[in-house]
Amino acid sequence: MKTAIYGAGSLGTVLGAYISKAGGQVDLITRNKDHVDAMNKDGAHIIGTVDFVAKVHALTPDQLTEKYDLIILMTKQLDNKNVLENLKKNMAEGCIVCTMQNGLPELSVSEVVGEDYTMGCSVAWGATLHGHGVSELTSEPDSMTFGLGRMNGKVDDKLMEVKKILELMCPVEVEENFMGVRWSKLLINSAFSGMSAVMGGTFGDAAERKDSRVCCQNIIKEVIDVCNAAGIKIEPVQGKDIVKLLYYKGNGIKKKISNFLIPICIKKHRLLKASMLQDLEKGRKCEIDAINGVVCAYGRKYGVPTPYNDKVCEIVHGIENGDYKYCFENVKLFAGLDK
Repeated sequence: MKTAIYGAGSLGTVLGAYISKAGGQVDLITRNKDHVDAMNKDGAHIIGTVDFVAKVHALTPDQLTEKYDLIILMTKQLDNKNVLENLKKNMAEGCIVCTMQNGLPELSVSEVVGEDYTMGCSVAWGATLHGHGVSELTSEPDSMTFGLGRMNGKVDDKLMEVKKILELMCPVEVEENFMGVRWSKLLINSAFSGMSAVMGGTFGDAAERKDSRVCCQNIIKEVIDVCNAAGIKIEPVQGKDIVKLLYYKGNGIKKKISNFLIPICIKKHRLLKASMLQDLEKGRKCEIDAINGVVCAYGRKYGVPTPYNDKVCEIVHGIENGDYKYCFENVKLFAGLDK
């Protein structure tokens, strides 16, 4: 399949480098011309928990002339409709769009290209862009996985072809309950990406500090409560049943165990810094409404209170508007929510 990664930022650069290093053919597409020029000149340099350089082929969107059988979508999902409409001229007949975006992006993708040509992929690893041509892998290589599937759970030859391409980087689990996988990823992102953006720290910072860990714990509980009300079965993450490990009711021993387990569960990803925080650091709007905001919207729909997710959205929008700064002091703004 002729493949393009559209939105080759931090994650897309790492994925493209791994595919290219393994002998796969993929075009890396990003609006960042300096990044494109650096990758074409010197290769994609992946640092962090690994260190290698891969020769890649990178382009800016205005340089696109090819038609692709597979487009891996890794842009921010704020403008999916316009992005995909503009990409239609570069889609071969039967082109698959596989979204690796945060939140629940499959709906907006399928509205443009159709459900039969939409796949989703959850990403269980993280990265940070460190300059032109350089991206840091912030997860341990042995912890990296993908969860691949369709909205309707269908498994077919096209899905297996996409699986084979992604396996050039790391193991791929085909998920029949893919939306349950999406919600498991949303649970992680709501808690740790949300608090990373609020605090200006890493996942580990959010999980290891006692005060912010309580916030993470309550965010996780709200996500599970919403899914229970909506009849959504949250799938395990890398073989771990996060609902069984972290869910609790009341203030008994299960709540204490849940709090204790949070830093252990996130240990392999403790260095990860949320892409939302990276956007805030650059003065950009971030995807908070597609992550914590989705939990809040489902909470309103099914009558489940989500005060911690509401507060994360409020603070992050406040940071975007200049009313707050991302800092550890923001944890104090959650005081009293669990009463």
